[in-house]
This record gives sequence, C-alpha cells and structure tokens, in this order.
Amino acid sequence: MVDDDTAVRETFEAVLEMEQFEVSAVGTVGEALHLIDAESFDALISDLHMPGAGDGFTVVSAMRHRHPDAVTLLFTGYPALKEAMDAILLQVDEILVKPMPIPEMVALIRERLAKRVPRRPANMERVASILESDASLTVAEWLSRVKNDPEVTRIALTDHERTGHLPRLLQELVHRLRKPRALGTKQPSEAAVQHGKVRHSQGYSVSMIIEESRILQVSIFHTLQTNLNRVDFSLLLNDVMTIADEVDSQLKQTVVSFSEAAGIAA
Repeated sequence: MVDDDTAVRETFEAVLEMEQFEVSAVGTVGEALHLIDAESFDALISDLHMPGAGDGFTVVSAMRHRHPDAVTLLFTGYPALKEAMDAILLQVDEILVKPMPIPEMVALIRERLAKRVPRRPANMERVASILESDASLTVAEWLSRVKNDPEVTRIALTDHERTGHLPRLLQELVHRLRKPRALGTKQPSEAAVQHGKVRHSQGYSVSMIIEESRILQVSIFHTLQTNLNRVDFSLLLNDVMTIADEVDSQLKQTVVSFSEAAGIAA
C-alpha cells in the first residue's frame, strides 16, 4: 500500500489486515521502490499522485519489473484519459477512482488475485541508454516547451540556433550517468562554457538561461516518464539525483561563461 496520506494509509492497512492480508504500507515513492526491491509481493495498491520525485506509475513500473505476476491497482481522484492510457501501457490492472468503498476494493483484490496469470518480466534499460537513444525526442520536447515560453522567445532564433547546444549537453549527461562520480564533484563542461558564450552573443539574460535549464530537466524527466516500461529501477533514484546534479553543474558553468563574456563578475 502506497499513499502519502497517513490517515488513508493507516485505515487501508488496518482493514486489509482484518481481511487476512499481510500489508506493508509506506508514504513515499522512494520507500515503495526500496520495499519492492527487497521483498516479494502479490499485489500493489498505490495512490497515483504523490509529492516528491515519481508517482504511482513509477511504483507500478517497478513492481512490473521486479514482480511481474503481482496485481497492480492505482487510486486517483482525477481519472484523465491520458492517465488511463498510460496505465494501460504500463500494464496496470485497474485504475480505482477515489473514493471507493473498501468492501468493493477488497473484493476486487481477491478477484484479481484469483484470475492473475504469469507474466514475463519486462526488458530493462539503464537511464543512460534511454536518454541516449531518445536524445532527439528530448530535444524536440524541450523546443516545444521553450516555444511556449514568452520570456525566452523574446529572442528570435531559428530552431537550430535555439537547440544547437543540447546534443552535446545530453551527451555529457549520458557519459556522467555511465561513469558516475560523487554528487557535487566539479567536472568541466566544454558544451556548457560554449553555450554561455553563444547565449551572450544572442542577447539572452541570465534568467532566460536559467529558465531554459529548468525546461531541460523537465524534458529529460518527461522522456523517462514516457519510457517507464523500459527503465531499470535498481539505480533509478541515484540516476535521477545524478541528472539533477549534472544539469545544475552545467547551468552554473554556462552562467559563469555568460558573465565573463558580458564582463560581469560571476
């Protein structure tokens, strides 16, 4: 059972235990991923929307990889069409709309457990491989988001001028993921330094560079979100932290380079 609402979690845990289920209840995606990796489970009940990194789809994908025969149920108060389609792609057994009477949920769990069939484990890939193979899609996602940002698009550029730096930055990120180093370790980024100089010549401001970097992180995580059925979850949390660390490091070097080109003390 995964739900960030303590009252909901404790209520479901108590009721399910009364129904003779053995229950492990946690409140975060990180705790859920740890349990899934360490223990064996027959069923998963997870809230879809949770604070912090990841969501119910992340937990479901991890369960599918680690325990492919487990029944997976997602709770949501917002059963949007896209979420339903994502659930189908990730082989979620059922989306449950809040509020749902507990007797109905218990009956559904028993029915699903009785009808479950063996499944093959999904093929898993490291985050680095996914980002490398889908780099062009990440760039396209980034460009689409940037074009909808009125602050950044004040500077008129061609698509190539706007995205020219991204392939090298993503390549450096993939290299970092494959050859990890301690978080916070400083590593020169030639792509970031050159990017700062180019953005200065194009008339950007520091705030625009920061906004572009924020959109880059969003686009990277969107690429992973759309590939959750391929992600190897054994090192996912570490990879996510590495991505944030590397993108922030690249941003700092871009801003320093930009400031030097502008004659400003960084």
